[in-house]
Amino acid sequence: MKRILITGGSGLLGLNWAITVRSRFEVVLALHNREISLPDVKSVKFDNQSRESILKAVKQIQPEWIIHTAGLTNVEDCEKFPDLARAVNADFASNVSSVCAELSIPLVYISTDHVFSGEFKFATEDLPVNPINVYAATKVQAETRVLENYSKALIIRTNFYGWGPSYRLSFSDQIIFSLRKGKKITLFDDVFYTPILAESLILTVHELLEVGASGIYNVVSDDRISKYDFGIAIAEIFSLNKCLIKSGKMAEKADLVKRPMDMSLLNKKVCSKLGHNLGGINQDICRLMEQEKSEIINDILKL
Repeated sequence: MKRILITGGSGLLGLNWAITVRSRFEVVLALHNREISLPDVKSVKFDNQSRESILKAVKQIQPEWIIHTAGLTNVEDCEKFPDLARAVNADFASNVSSVCAELSIPLVYISTDHVFSGEFKFATEDLPVNPINVYAATKVQAETRVLENYSKALIIRTNFYGWGPSYRLSFSDQIIFSLRKGKKITLFDDVFYTPILAESLILTVHELLEVGASGIYNVVSDDRISKYDFGIAIAEIFSLNKCLIKSGKMAEKADLVKRPMDMSLLNKKVCSKLGHNLGGINQDICRLMEQEKSEIINDILKL
């Protein structure tokens, strides 16, 4: 089996990646602080501070592919600690891409849908980026440096959800668990995006790897939706009380770091490359429910 190294191995996406492909690939999770144990998945401690340490570790592991999911994604924390955000989001990605270029290892870098200012809906890959906060700026820096170091790298702009561990709940987890407890929640009806199920994202990226794709691709749902309507869709499909969901306005939240109001991306490029659509939001939420019923995600939920 091909060996895959996944950085950010204790994160939401890294864990979902491991359980999604572990039956077909030898998976190695690169961990920094947190200890993780998943059946049929290996893990290694990874020093992300220097290129030399990364090079040494990668030579020892000898992966066929590297999936770089590591990052500081909390927008508020990035604004408070910009140096840390640059180190984790930009410098680490730059070092990993440099090592991949030296060793000719295919690299996937997971970026974000925050790279634009939010003025346009269904943004395409060739639209000029315009980050409006530190988090987005460091991800843009990472994209630039990754491609400068390694033109064959595959950069994925996305926004995903899925079952997460207790210490890293996803947006969908927060909605489902809150409604199951009978708690009222408020979701923004003026923020739009194109969220995709982690499993759908992962399988799509592997398709791109198999055809040797490189450059920037938007891997997102076919559908654009508000955060509020996303919550309503989850409530309806999971048979939860949608009356507990109240609509709110991000535009009225002066205490939050500025974010794009519209983060929706167009996935036409990846659909054309692969010859099929990626699917809509309801389809993915139904799959999210199937995952829970089939106990696919128990190994994550126990963490």
